[in-house]
Amino acid sequence: WSFLAAAIYTVACIPLPARAQIVDQSEAGFYKGKTFTVLVGIEQGTGYDLYGRTLARFIGKYIPGNPTVVVNNMPGASGLVAFNWLANIAPKNGTIIATGSFSVPFEPVFGNKRARFDATKLGWVGNMDSSVSVCAVRTDSGINSFDDMLTKTVMIGGTGKAGPISQSPMALKNLLGAKINLIEGYKGTASVKLAIERKEVQGICGVSFSTVRTQYKSLLQENKIRIVLQLGTRPKMHPLLRKVPHVYAYARDEAMKQQFDLIFGVQSLGRSFATTPGVPPRRLRALREAFFAAINDKGLRAEARKIDLDINPQWGEDVQSFVAKAYKTPPETVAKAASALGR
Repeated sequence: WSFLAAAIYTVACIPLPARAQIVDQSEAGFYKGKTFTVLVGIEQGTGYDLYGRTLARFIGKYIPGNPTVVVNNMPGASGLVAFNWLANIAPKNGTIIATGSFSVPFEPVFGNKRARFDATKLGWVGNMDSSVSVCAVRTDSGINSFDDMLTKTVMIGGTGKAGPISQSPMALKNLLGAKINLIEGYKGTASVKLAIERKEVQGICGVSFSTVRTQYKSLLQENKIRIVLQLGTRPKMHPLLRKVPHVYAYARDEAMKQQFDLIFGVQSLGRSFATTPGVPPRRLRALREAFFAAINDKGLRAEARKIDLDINPQWGEDVQSFVAKAYKTPPETVAKAASALGR
């Protein structure tokens, strides 16, 4: 897992080699006149929603036949509802791609019976951002660093067991002894932001750094929140994170690092999109090529810079491989990580 996480991180941090910006047009007859749906399994106004809508504005011109592209939100359990629908109900013809919290595809690994899908059988189209997540707290919370969270109780907002903003604080509590009082039931990061502003909770853990830079931008600019910890496979070198410690610095032994790999390593798949099982290989390849072309579109890149969206993409084939290897994690490692998540 350490090797896998390092490999994914390395791939994500290197500019993608040039590929011909030519999409196989053999599926144009199928897509022409159809509606193509980008399904977002998180509430509107969140980072996932921003990425989904940004992609939707550009991918249509690269999909063969240029279908009409629409965005639908299907919030619920951090994307679990959307992935269940994608795997079991959605038309299996390549007219839908979906995104949700990066932790959700791995819920079956942890034995979550509500996750009625096998993520290895989904068709992974690509990843817009191999992200790093963070913990952020109110500046008036009395928490000035992550070390303070080891001695002072802090109220953290979360969604539910399938969501990273619940899983991350739970792991920090059970593995490192952080004195976190997790308040669950929020719909997503947008709802937690409102709760932070209303002082219902004092912070959030497991939120993507790109979401903090966009959705939480006003709180940063007004010095109402501070980032106290980085989560992921490797620290991100960004001015806002230069002095922020990384979670691996707190690992006490190799066994704990292996659990970190499974719990935090999946954050590499920050903004991934998948289509249904059973899509014909040629059509899946066309979707992957269209996704890649859209990500490299100058207009998309300019729009992303304007709204501070990080774009660190991965090819669909790499995401597919990552998911497949994660599903082969040894049961004993899964059991220890599941215990850390309070399963």
